[in-house]
Amino acid sequence: MNVEAVTAMPGREVPLSGWGRTPSGRAALLGPLTLPALRDLIADRPHHGLVARGAGRSYGDAALNTGGLVLSPAQEPWVLLDVRAGRVRVSASVAFTDLLARTVTHGWLPPVLPGTAHLTVGGAVAADVHGKNQHRDGSIAAWLDQVDLVDGTGTLRRLTPAGTPEAFRATVGGMGLTGVIVSATLRLLPVRSARLRVTTRRAADLDGLMDALAGAPTRYAVAWIDGTAHGRSLGRGVVDLADHCPEPDPRHEPGGPRYRPGPAAPAPALPFCPVTPRTAAAFNGLWYHRAPRLRQSTAWLGSYFHRLDAVSGWNRALGPAGIWQYQFVVPDAERELVVCVLEALHRHRASPFLGTLKRFGPADGHPLSFPLAGWSLAVDLPAARAGLGELLDALDRLVATSGGRIYLAKDARMDRARFTEMYGPLDAWREARARLDPHGVFRSDLGLRLGLCD
Repeated sequence: MNVEAVTAMPGREVPLSGWGRTPSGRAALLGPLTLPALRDLIADRPHHGLVARGAGRSYGDAALNTGGLVLSPAQEPWVLLDVRAGRVRVSASVAFTDLLARTVTHGWLPPVLPGTAHLTVGGAVAADVHGKNQHRDGSIAAWLDQVDLVDGTGTLRRLTPAGTPEAFRATVGGMGLTGVIVSATLRLLPVRSARLRVTTRRAADLDGLMDALAGAPTRYAVAWIDGTAHGRSLGRGVVDLADHCPEPDPRHEPGGPRYRPGPAAPAPALPFCPVTPRTAAAFNGLWYHRAPRLRQSTAWLGSYFHRLDAVSGWNRALGPAGIWQYQFVVPDAERELVVCVLEALHRHRASPFLGTLKRFGPADGHPLSFPLAGWSLAVDLPAARAGLGELLDALDRLVATSGGRIYLAKDARMDRARFTEMYGPLDAWREARARLDPHGVFRSDLGLRLGLCD
């Protein structure tokens, strides 16, 4: 394959961005390819390198390669389900919504579900995603039996936790910088229903919210948090705790479990940002006061795990400047940093319009994986807000000093010094990457910005 001809194809260079729509860049888009064609392409070392892109749901620049090549999708989607064993081998380009449609009807569930069902399996592996059950079940790395990777020489490698531990740990969470993930083998979770029993509880302040999450007896736990509240109401929010229903609901599931994602309403692409300090406070206040003080209910998988999927393209409704999601985790001993961040956002009128708080369990030991035991706060912010970049830089320094870290799959702006302080020198990861990609084929804007690739 003539790589120079591919990257110079007329009309193939397109503008790309992450889900936050900031930053953006132009790259040559290619895919899907057969496995032999993919291996030949990589072996030819394309000019300006390449990165694989899934559904483009990373908020920042993890799947951008400005001036180079982006594979999207790298290969056609396929799913091989072993119903008896409760395992699935799936191509990296399969979205979770399609995987759920195949597995749930047979009584099996992907054990880690990201916040959107439109994320691809390959993207989930590259980011070592976590779900609402990280405190109990870990991130996706804990459920992977094998990852098939085309490395920087065009060689197909089969990575396993026991057989190739260094390469496996470098790749799962490695943000696509060790090779192109072509497939993954996952152990599945048995379920008898596509519905969950949900306990919803309103908490008047951050202490109440954290206490409810820390004492959660359920498999799944997450809290929506009002990032605009202050004073005695600082950190107020709504906790949703859930477990799978033990049997199919006879009224809603007469034929057994089925995955029903539901229709998605289109969001308007607005020419201005509707989020201001006043509208953000009004929206959050309405959400809080409409929530029940305590309620027991049942919900479909999609409505519990993927609420924002009910609005298609909601990121375009926040105006042309886009959004930043700021997500960090800090150890238990540094939980007061969550208070500091909320107070700083309020002082600077940063207009956080969406926020979630989670309790995390232990880290999995993968060098670039995000979770560690403690507290994770995520807030969505309008990127056009004056002075927001400087504020987040200051918060980065506090997170780093507290022994915390920023989620790379959500990051669009952290500098190299703070990244090194948070994640360490990464000698083992760099050595593994050098073995997997000796010619430096794989690169991304995030990798260049943070010094993970040349």
